[in-house]
Amino acid sequence: MTRAPSHDALLEGLPSRARIAELILSSHPPRDTYVGWQHYRAHCGLLVPASAISSQQWSSIPASRQYDYDLYRELTNANLPLQVTSMHDTVGKLIRRRLSGNTRKKDDPTRAGVMVGGWGNYGKTASVCAAGAVFEDPGLKLHGSLNPGSLPGTRDLHAPVVYVSTPVTATPKSLCASILGFFRAPIRKAAGLPELVRQVADSIHDHGVKVLILDDISRLRMHRADDQDVLDLIRAFMSLDVTLILIGVNISGIGLLREAKWNKKTRQWEMPQLESTRIHGLEITQTEHRFELIEIDRFRYTTPKQIQAFVDHLEGIERHLRLLNAKEGMLTGGAMPEYLMRRTGGVVGLLGRLLEDGAYEAMESGKELIDENLLDEIVLRRDEPEQPPDEPVIPVDPPTTKRRSPQTKRSRNTVFDDPGPQADAAG
Repeated sequence: MTRAPSHDALLEGLPSRARIAELILSSHPPRDTYVGWQHYRAHCGLLVPASAISSQQWSSIPASRQYDYDLYRELTNANLPLQVTSMHDTVGKLIRRRLSGNTRKKDDPTRAGVMVGGWGNYGKTASVCAAGAVFEDPGLKLHGSLNPGSLPGTRDLHAPVVYVSTPVTATPKSLCASILGFFRAPIRKAAGLPELVRQVADSIHDHGVKVLILDDISRLRMHRADDQDVLDLIRAFMSLDVTLILIGVNISGIGLLREAKWNKKTRQWEMPQLESTRIHGLEITQTEHRFELIEIDRFRYTTPKQIQAFVDHLEGIERHLRLLNAKEGMLTGGAMPEYLMRRTGGVVGLLGRLLEDGAYEAMESGKELIDENLLDEIVLRRDEPEQPPDEPVIPVDPPTTKRRSPQTKRSRNTVFDDPGPQADAAG
């Protein structure tokens, strides 16, 4: 006769209620600071999931511990682990290869950079930050977490990786302030741009920075003079013995490389020269040559290999979810993979959100199981304009409008719509 597991065995690894409360209620420092990045690097992926038990086993444990267990499995279900998908793996390999080469160069004055593009919720930031954390760990251990280039008698913070977001209204000064803000470095109110650039260069050297991650780079719009100056400054940073990794949505279409436009006749993206190249000469070409662009894709569901990759991803999520009535094949059996692909379009972020909400509803309703009927009740907004480049949304040509007078002044912060169809109509 098989002996029923004890309460302690059922709840093995369950933290105390105080620890659970700390995990849920404590706030994390922002990742764009040294303290916040180190917290992310030290804790990323370390959450131990709740033990998987059945509804019968749950009913046999004390009521107080039932409450603790439910809290902890809510925390488990809300923190799906970052899985190694083919898209994530491709980004990681490119970044590791680039960083390995750049950190070993001695005579090359400029370090080649990486641009990581993709549409919303595709996992760009998560993939890049994970690769940055993997790079930093052995680098810190190599010299006892100290910067080997620090001055004698000092112990500057050793920060091989710096993560910052591109300012909403970017200027060269605001970008410098964001980088210096990572270290909480003091900035003189009257400091001019040359002083700020020197301070950034000194901070990068003093803290042993090898990787500078600039997120939300798609906030730059190349029709604004300040944003063109920011791109000039970014290229200048590449000579500071640091590898730049830029993350953004639709990088190929916002002019960081060249303005990509959809040709309705050839059904291809075309990249004509920007108007700014008449002024700045070969700088756009320089950007293309200095950065390698990689686009993160969504899951596809056409070939057997693509289908298997998606099912494997669902299986990984299924193993992580903690629902009392969960059964094998809950997400991978029957028509569920096709259903999830149809609901989310294969977008990693949308898939995670749908299943996290589904797990919450399954617990809240007492169903303790995810199925199509439960997920049908969850509204999931898919932003239709954000389509992959091979499935563009072609806008309808608007009615002919009168060309704006060249004397009309525009604010430098004005963000214009894509000029393609409007320019055709106005022309």
